[in-house]
Amino acid sequence: MIDVANDFDVPSYIYFTSSAAFLGLMLYLQKIHDEEKFDPIEFKNSDAELPVPSLVNPFPARVMPCAMLRREWLSPTLENARRYREVKGIIVNTFLEFESYAIQSLKMPPVYPVGPILDIGSVGSNAPQEIMQWLDNQPLSSVVFLCFGSMGSFSEDQVKEIACALEHSGYRFLWALRRPPPPGKLASPSDYEDPQEVLPEGFLDRTAGIGKVIGWAPQVAILAHQAVGGFVSHCGWNSVLESIWFGVPIAAWPIYSEQQLNAFEMVFELGLAVEIKIDYSKDSEIIVKCDEIERGIRCLMEYDTEKRKKVKEMSEKSRKALMEGGSSHFWLGHFIRNVMDN
Repeated sequence: MIDVANDFDVPSYIYFTSSAAFLGLMLYLQKIHDEEKFDPIEFKNSDAELPVPSLVNPFPARVMPCAMLRREWLSPTLENARRYREVKGIIVNTFLEFESYAIQSLKMPPVYPVGPILDIGSVGSNAPQEIMQWLDNQPLSSVVFLCFGSMGSFSEDQVKEIACALEHSGYRFLWALRRPPPPGKLASPSDYEDPQEVLPEGFLDRTAGIGKVIGWAPQVAILAHQAVGGFVSHCGWNSVLESIWFGVPIAAWPIYSEQQLNAFEMVFELGLAVEIKIDYSKDSEIIVKCDEIERGIRCLMEYDTEKRKKVKEMSEKSRKALMEGGSSHFWLGHFIRNVMDN
């Protein structure tokens, strides 16, 4: 589409749905690939730390997004980054107060942070009443919500470790448990007809008083509920922005795409999340053990008052950014003026 715009001498802009930090990583890897003839595939299983301009801290290669480490995905990713440099500007779904360092590191082409752009709609209107009624009966901020996105699922062995961690932690939980697609088939996860087939024997009975296992989850409605006190998440960018919007702290467990970078940014750059395992990938054969998951859940639900306050403050900033006079409102206006001038 950039070529079409160029043919008609029309300025082109990109809407980038991930973070400003990830945009910076894409441009950095494309630069070292093209100018320094370095193959990013070499970062696989590397202990290197990279000076990515959009990050304050050195970026460990061990949490490199899997798209950068597979040849069939790397080539189009690098080509996209090259084309991004040709446009008049990039609109990013983020806001200045959230990713100030990353945004300010991106010079050319100009970046317009106009987020958070979220599909919140009428929160809870289409959510299953069984789920919402269960949450209504739980104490304030007492529930840990586990949900791993539209493509997130785990093997039976990993499911059992998660169940073990939840049971040992003793915290109330709402768990969106999905069945993986058949091996080798590119498809979305589905719901189990009977989750007991993959859970430890007796788990549902032993946790009946404190937990609920569901299939597909109305994530926005659940995060908006006052009973939810923590979110074990894959750190997809929409999920990150939703958690910030509703002021719910995250325990980061990335699975695919650019989620490892999002998790690193939330935990180490911004201090707005805790870690379960940020170098996890669905392509690996690693099983995250019960004690490691339990430790992450405890850190999440025992989040100290100052850190919870920090998440709540960022939540307020995310809402103010969209109001008249807010940073995203300003940048949207600036973008419109630039389009009109071009």
